[in-house]
Amino acid sequence: MRPHVDQRQAQVLALVRARGSVRVADLAQELGVSPVTLRRDIEAMAARGEIHRMHGVISRVETGRAGAPAARASAPPASAGASAGASAGEGLVIGMVVPTTEYYYAEVVRGAREVVEARGARLTVGLTRYLPGEDRTQADRLLSTGADGLLLTPNWDAGSPGPGEGAWTAELPVPTVLVERWAPPGHPAAALDRVASDHAHGAAAAVQHLVERGHRRIALASRATPTTPRLRAGYEAAVAALGLEPAPPWPQAGPGPLSDADLFARTVDYLCEAVTAGGVTAALIHSDTDAIMLIPRLQARGVRVPEDLAVITYDDEVAGLADVPLSAVAPAKHEVGARAAGLLLDRVTAAGEGRDTEQQAGARQHLDLLPRLTIRS
Repeated sequence: MRPHVDQRQAQVLALVRARGSVRVADLAQELGVSPVTLRRDIEAMAARGEIHRMHGVISRVETGRAGAPAARASAPPASAGASAGASAGEGLVIGMVVPTTEYYYAEVVRGAREVVEARGARLTVGLTRYLPGEDRTQADRLLSTGADGLLLTPNWDAGSPGPGEGAWTAELPVPTVLVERWAPPGHPAAALDRVASDHAHGAAAAVQHLVERGHRRIALASRATPTTPRLRAGYEAAVAALGLEPAPPWPQAGPGPLSDADLFARTVDYLCEAVTAGGVTAALIHSDTDAIMLIPRLQARGVRVPEDLAVITYDDEVAGLADVPLSAVAPAKHEVGARAAGLLLDRVTAAGEGRDTEQQAGARQHLDLLPRLTIRS
């Protein structure tokens, strides 16, 4: 064992014996070492019977006569044949901050959890419900309970941070991967690893398919979500590249914020006008649930689907369950979570082994996964 490791573990043992018990996160900060490094020390010391280890806390071992450690049950040693991937992640805790574990992010979380658990680590989740500032609160909470790395989906309205927003994500003390979020060049978070769906490609693929079916004027209907800017960028790029006639512009917004009901009614009005007076024959609608609600209202106003308006939806959560199954673009949500978790675990393991430079641990990565277009008749 290297001398500085011996010295650090002796310091840990002295502090634990003096205090009785101590939180791992507090101890890492006090000693000025990474949580990953300290966790490996703790695992080695616990295996030798020098300390007791519980989740997030270590405590001293009470001694019997002659100063020998009191007898206690211990876990069997790891098998020499254990897989390298699982042993590399054993004992690690991965924190994940997402807006919700429902709808879109259910599959993202599921993909991350499967990879984390397959490598012997544990996933803990913090939810923000899109509340302002809650993403940082949840990240701090997960760090305080011993997270060795973070998967972050911050509450950035446009999917990327505005001016002066989100710089804290680049200052976290553990390896961090952005999930379904983007930081522009020059922003501090642009240097973070990230894994995201290429929504622009998905929108362009939908436009391309509709053009192949003979449509020349195609509309995009999407409420304001973090996905919308990327969808619009891909949609507009495809319209320009394919030489299509532009759809009528959206009407100007009023002076005040609109309710969900008003926004929905505005979308119905826009599509009806676009078909009857604007020559639009097809639309990409985000999301599936909006499309399923829009279609009967359009038909009630004389716009037949698909005869007058061919529809492709974006997300593909429930498009196949519509009374007439809808063609849809499906982001690779499960794969996004899985890739992000695998990348983060690699970073955490490299940091724990002292391989924290790009040359040793690999260059930072921005992974854009392509959505899949599913055609339903």
